[in-house]
Amino acid sequence: MSEHPPAVTPDDVERAAERIAPHIRRTPVLEYEGSVLKLELLQHTGSFKPRGAFNRVLSEPSLPAAGVIAASGGNHGAAISFVGSRLGLPVEVFMPSTSPAIKRSAIERFGALVTVVEGFYDDAQVAADERQRVTGALMVHPFDHPATVAGQGTMGRELQGQLDGFDTLVVACGGGGFIAGQAAWFEDRVRLVSVEPEASQCLRAARQAGAPVDVPVGGVAADSLGARRLGAVPWSVVRHHVDDAVVVGDEDIRAAQRALWTDLRLLVEPGGAAAFAALATGAYRPEPGERVVVVVCGSNCDPSTVIT
Repeated sequence: MSEHPPAVTPDDVERAAERIAPHIRRTPVLEYEGSVLKLELLQHTGSFKPRGAFNRVLSEPSLPAAGVIAASGGNHGAAISFVGSRLGLPVEVFMPSTSPAIKRSAIERFGALVTVVEGFYDDAQVAADERQRVTGALMVHPFDHPATVAGQGTMGRELQGQLDGFDTLVVACGGGGFIAGQAAWFEDRVRLVSVEPEASQCLRAARQAGAPVDVPVGGVAADSLGARRLGAVPWSVVRHHVDDAVVVGDEDIRAAQRALWTDLRLLVEPGGAAAFAALATGAYRPEPGERVVVVVCGSNCDPSTVIT
C-alpha cells in the first residue's frame, strides 16, 4: 500500500484547525457507562460538517461570483449554508427527496437556495454537478476532497487535547470523509472503528474489494450515511489506518437514539447514533480496560421520531 500514500496528513489537519478556529465550536466530552461520548452533535448546525465545509471554502485562494454549490443528504447542506451566511457567499444546495423535511429547513434557515431531487444523495450529486457546470460555482463535495477531510480531522485533534489518552475511537461512516479525517490525524496512535448501517456499507465493501465499489443504499440513516461509494480521498486514508469496520441494524440505531434521549436527553439523528449503537449491541466489544470514545455526530431529526 506504500505506493498509495494518504491524501491527507496530520500537518493538513493542523493547518485546517488554525484556519477554521474562529468559526467552529469546541464540543464537549461526557463520561457515560464506561465510555466517553464526544458530543459533536452540538457543533454549529447540529453536526460535525461545518469543520470540513469551512476548511474547504477558506482554503480556496479566490471564490467565483456564483459562490458555492453542494449536494447533501442534509447535514453538509446545512453546514455549507451556514458557511455562506458567515462569509457572505451565495449557496445552492441539491438534496434528495428521501431526506427529512427538517433537514431542508435547516439548510434554508441560513439562506441557501434548495433544490430537491428524487432519490438518494448520489442522485442529488449528479444534479448538482450538472448545475455547477452551468454556474461555475465552487463545488463543495461533502466527503471526497482533501480539504474537507482535513477539516473533519480537526475533531480528532480537539479530542486529543480534551482527554488524557484513550485507546479506541468509534465513528459512524457514510462516504468516509469523517472517519478519514480522524484517521489522518491519529494515524496508528489509536484504534479506529468504523460503524455503518446494514443497509449502507460502502467502507466495508471497499475493504473487502480492495477499492471503493458501488453498494446499495437504504435504511433509517440513509440521509446521512447513505453513500453509494466510498470517496477516493477517504479511501486513500482509511485503507491505511482504520482497524475495524462493523455494522448495526436499523432497530439497533433506533434503540440507541431512544437510549441517548432517555438517559442523557440528547436528541440524536439515526446517523449520529450509529456509533453508539455499535457499543450498545456488542457489534464492537472493547477489551477489559480499553478506553473507548464514541462520537455522537448529528442531531438533525424530527423529535417525534425519537420521543414517543
